[in-house]
Order: sequence, then C-alpha cells, then structure tokens
Amino acid sequence: MAPTALYVKPILALLRGDARGGVHALAHVTGGGLTENIIRVVPEGLGLDIDASTLALPPVFDWLQREGAVADAEMWRTFNCGVGFVVIAAREAVAQVSAALDAQGLVHRPIGTVVRAGDGERVRIG
Repeated sequence: MAPTALYVKPILALLRGDARGGVHALAHVTGGGLTENIIRVVPEGLGLDIDASTLALPPVFDWLQREGAVADAEMWRTFNCGVGFVVIAAREAVAQVSAALDAQGLVHRPIGTVVRAGDGERVRIG
C-alpha cells in the first residue's frame, strides 16, 4: 500500500496564494467516508451533488467492494474511495484553484457541486 498523502503543505500554499479568495471550505476525508465528512463544512440549507463517475476507486477499494459485496452507498459512507481531501471553491475560481494545486504537484479533479439542499439526504452521489 502507498503511504498516506499529506495535504498540509500544499493546502497552506493554496491558502497563502492568489486563489485563496475562491476557497470556501476544506475537508479532510477520513473515517466517515464521503457522505459524512464533506457535508460537515457545508452550511445548512446546502447540499452536495457528487458525480460518481469522477470517483476512480483505487485497486484496494475496488477489491474490497467486489470481494465483500459492499454496496456503493456503504462504500461512500465508510471509505474515502480515493478522495483524501476536498477543496470547495467558488465556480468562478475553479480554474485558479486548479492551477494553484497543479503548482503544488497535488493530483486533483472536480467531483461535484454545492447545491441547494432538498428534503432528505444532503449528499447525493450518482
């Protein structure tokens, strides 16, 4: 297994740079997986719409899901599914934040959007 990625230095550089004004929230995705960690930094009344096709499961998670017959919803609730850290940025700042993360050598990709929360779950992965 690969060592755990450390995000402190690249994220601090992001927050010290020109893109900092476009950053609205940060979430380190640990125990509690995708559905329970990211929403903690999203204000009430808002939710998350995460595009499942952007989640490239690392081989260990793919194996665990397949061999354990673990449903997608349980994987997302329990594991980070390869998403170790989330930067929530203003739509108009995405390119600038992306460039700043590139400059830090941090692999990243958009995975979803912040939306108005509806009735029920505030996090939708589909």
